[in-house]
Amino acid sequence: MDIRRIDSYRDPRFSQTVLYQHGAYLVDGEPYEVEITGPDRAVVRGRNWEAFPELIEAFRFHAPHIVRFSDAQGSLLARFPQPEKIALPITRIQPSQFYVDREKLAAVETFLSGWKDVIIQVLPWEDRYIALDGHTRLFWAARQGIEHVYAVISETDDWVWSFVREARTRGIFTPGDMKLLEHEEYEILWDRYCDAVFAGTVE
Repeated sequence: MDIRRIDSYRDPRFSQTVLYQHGAYLVDGEPYEVEITGPDRAVVRGRNWEAFPELIEAFRFHAPHIVRFSDAQGSLLARFPQPEKIALPITRIQPSQFYVDREKLAAVETFLSGWKDVIIQVLPWEDRYIALDGHTRLFWAARQGIEHVYAVISETDDWVWSFVREARTRGIFTPGDMKLLEHEEYEILWDRYCDAVFAGTVE
């Protein structure tokens, strides 16, 4: 089964809310949606219910705090144990990203209202924590003057250390240090660096 996450915020096949939440997917070329409807729950929509288990698994890779999934009629599809969420001072979070996309920032502003809405995945590191995702949400929180966010402890591959070293080299030690870029510039600069890391041309 081919499952592809849609990163665009403009696609007439999906609702705008789902696009903003990054819950839009193509499953074997057909549109499916996972819409977050509460702090720990989501609704799954799509033509073939047999695709839902793999779709839910793919979605939870990015959002492990979502543990209850229902279909459009309200029937329970899956339920998982709730991972422990810890409240972290934002100053103890080390970004593994350098830039923030202004277009993504505008998207997250549509569904964030306070610090309890910011839930990210982190990796413990020395006396701090490395952000593995949610950098746009973290940047939003920093701009709002929010001091704490929720985090779920996760694991990742060794590639993250290259990003962390480069971030610190660029003077990025907390989420507020990241640089806000227009969408086109973000895609060029961030994609270029990511491509170099995974091609093995960055030490």
